[in-house]
Amino acid sequence: MPADGWRAVPLTVWRSVQCQSNRQGVDHMKRIVLGLLAAAAMAGTAMAQEVSPALLFDLGGKFDKSFNEMAYMGAEKFKQETGVEYAEFEISNDAQREQALRRFAERGHNPIVMAGFSWVEYLNRVAPEFPDVSFTIIDDKVDQPNVRSITFKEHEGSYLVGMLAAMASKTGAVGFVGGMQVPLIAKFECGYVGGVKAANPDAKVIRNYTGDTPAAWNDPTKGGEIARTQIDQGADVIYHAAGGTGVGVLQAAADAGKLGIGVDANQNHLHPGHVLTSMLKRVDVAVYDSFVDAKNNEFSYGQQDLGLKEDGVGYALDDNNKDLITEEMKNAVEKAKADIISGTLTVHNYLEDNSCPYW
Repeated sequence: MPADGWRAVPLTVWRSVQCQSNRQGVDHMKRIVLGLLAAAAMAGTAMAQEVSPALLFDLGGKFDKSFNEMAYMGAEKFKQETGVEYAEFEISNDAQREQALRRFAERGHNPIVMAGFSWVEYLNRVAPEFPDVSFTIIDDKVDQPNVRSITFKEHEGSYLVGMLAAMASKTGAVGFVGGMQVPLIAKFECGYVGGVKAANPDAKVIRNYTGDTPAAWNDPTKGGEIARTQIDQGADVIYHAAGGTGVGVLQAAADAGKLGIGVDANQNHLHPGHVLTSMLKRVDVAVYDSFVDAKNNEFSYGQQDLGLKEDGVGYALDDNNKDLITEEMKNAVEKAKADIISGTLTVHNYLEDNSCPYW
């Protein structure tokens, strides 16, 4: 046993061992201590594993190839690494939110992670009723003592892909397709336009949204229609921030021989050679860290806002799009990334005042 191992033994255990040693000798004493330490370690491990995590997806489903799927990937990584199962639920309408959240809490699930800002109202109701349950909400803030709120600096990542869009465009016109028209998605839009204008001040940005209800997140047919309309207006690079709807945007761009830009997950592989890049948003890390922290009794509360500096957002470069990103493009976007991290360059955050200086 290392020298410092003796100092880890509680005083009551040491006294018990001391009495034993007077009768049976030092060797026997060591065996007792080792046994006690092993038992304590096993007990500690058992306590650390007493966790029953749960994940609630937003509308669009866990296989939306975007936001929800990133949450799913984080939960799956946790399960594969720890062997601990987790509960999950895919809502089909807003009426299910409060019931699902309360049911998971009543059944003893802890922590409970919610993907999406639409959970705010319901979490504010349920969290105070279950003060011993740890909750995580992704994409918004809930000011409750037992809630961890994870937000992202989507405007920073969108600025970078906007620069790439402008540099890749041959027509000087690029597009943006948002899902539900809410301030959070305007945050993506504003950052994107800022990046486009930084690379090409004369570029035209065509902007549309799929709708103003939650159904806007899961309508790939309409996403494709909007993308084709933008292409008819000259757009040859289109960025979507539309969840499952964006699958239709990327498909339409690829079918027309144009370029799409994915979001949240790395969507480069969906149409290799036709997805310029993807704006990465590490929802998977937010879910994984919440589960792991709870398992290790290290769960913390309050807000975490993750940007380029924290590796919470970024852009995807892999074998599927490496031939689309020139060295000049990469150097320009990496310089902008470094400037944003250092504070030399500030990207406007639409949520701060609901305005955008780039429009």
